[in-house]
Amino acid sequence: MTSQTETAQRPVLVVDFGAQYAQLIARRVREAGVYSELIPHTATAAEVAERNPVGIILSGGPSSVYEPGAPTLDPGVLELGIPTLGICYGFQVMAQQLGGEVANTGLREYGATDATLAGDGGVLLGGQPAEQNVWMSHGDQVAKAPEGFDVLASTAATPVAAFGNAERNLYGVQWHPEVKHSDHGQDVLENFLHKAAGLPADWNSGNVIAEQVEKIRAQVGSGRVICGLSGGVDSAVAAALVHKAVGDQLVCIFVDHGLLRKNEREQVEQDYVASTGVRLVTIDARDQFLSALAGVSDPEQKRKIIGREFIRTFEQAEAALVAEAAADGEPIRFLVQGTLYPDVVESGGGAGTANIKSHHNVGGLPEDLQFELVEPLRTLFKDEVRAIGRELGLPEVIVGRQPFPGPGLGIRIVGEVTADRLAILQDADAIAREELTKAGLDDEIWQCPVVLLADVRSVGVQGDGRTYGHPIVLRPVSSEDAMTADWSRLPYDVLSKISNRITNEVREVNRVVLDVTSKPPGTIEWE
Repeated sequence: MTSQTETAQRPVLVVDFGAQYAQLIARRVREAGVYSELIPHTATAAEVAERNPVGIILSGGPSSVYEPGAPTLDPGVLELGIPTLGICYGFQVMAQQLGGEVANTGLREYGATDATLAGDGGVLLGGQPAEQNVWMSHGDQVAKAPEGFDVLASTAATPVAAFGNAERNLYGVQWHPEVKHSDHGQDVLENFLHKAAGLPADWNSGNVIAEQVEKIRAQVGSGRVICGLSGGVDSAVAAALVHKAVGDQLVCIFVDHGLLRKNEREQVEQDYVASTGVRLVTIDARDQFLSALAGVSDPEQKRKIIGREFIRTFEQAEAALVAEAAADGEPIRFLVQGTLYPDVVESGGGAGTANIKSHHNVGGLPEDLQFELVEPLRTLFKDEVRAIGRELGLPEVIVGRQPFPGPGLGIRIVGEVTADRLAILQDADAIAREELTKAGLDDEIWQCPVVLLADVRSVGVQGDGRTYGHPIVLRPVSSEDAMTADWSRLPYDVLSKISNRITNEVREVNRVVLDVTSKPPGTIEWE
């Protein structure tokens, strides 16, 4: 769970009941210009009050409120006098705890559903069409609203689809306003935030920059700082923020670990340095990383090895720079990390969630870490990071770059990482990216991981002869914040061109396949 000390903003707390869309709710709140954080449903009323929230949103969830062991909410939370909105399961939890009735009537609603407002819809639904399309996903329903609550909307199967008590500032909807499929979903959230809770829309990139610069200066003081610059958006923006705060106290270290995309070293050394003036030291550690990864196929072990070797490399860099640091009496004590809020959440640190996978920036650091971390992006989603990068004046070629995992191509090779396999994947990845750019599709997809199934062989025919080559997987996905994603419907002619070029130009590959799995149930990366 992130702490209130990470930002000066008082948060809207999103209480997570195990919903796949809990993180998306937090993102939608920020789109409305209000800072939000996730907390687990197990938080007590005292713990919630300690966070000093300006609003609370109860997420959906897969359970039934009347089943034994179903997630619950400390009843005291609803007595704190804090404006609260319940969504789906959270709506039912509110109804049950406040004296309403929740029942399984056998009438289920999934997907697009027509909702009808009662009267003017009250504060929550005011200004919206009397008939609107909403996105439902429930088998239970609120059969009776709590005493003192007005019914604000209904559907053919759900007579109480929304309710509200303006005097207590408590509201709820059965549908999911956080998903784009609900036509006026963002209006529901903004009515709650701005009208019911009276919150200003003051969460923006300019405020974040000023706040983080002040925080970085307070943390670092006159100390020396290093940053591992990968060339990706996260490390580039994190480094730019720290450089804005402490200037030449920062030295960026670019580690060429051999797990990069083709020609990426040259791009980092030229594009980023030219736009920022940051001091950059390049370290060639390709042999070191390949040696450490030899014989390792388990993805979690690979992530931890890569994280460990990064830190070891930084420690070596620190030793090389010790004479310079001694000259001004300040040792290198701080390490900048481009950790994002989704990294924290997926690693189990955002809302008491299960560990989906450890992230290089979160779970892959050794216990004997010699540096104090500086993480200026830890509370931010990806598109917020891009906005900050643009505000800082970074070139679009950097801030618009597709996301790339911290462990690089090491987790896009399913199997052991070797120099030969890296060369195969780099060539295939370069072809895919080149063709997507030529087709003008870079702005339409979130990213397109290219995966080498190194331990899989498939039969093929090339040059009138039988081949036994590797399959390459294309994983084009569309997303707003990487919390949820869908596979991108790329034009067939583009897919055909990518496939033909890879199988013709990359000798070891004889098959290209397309991953059409959404997230969930899959993750964006294969490992």
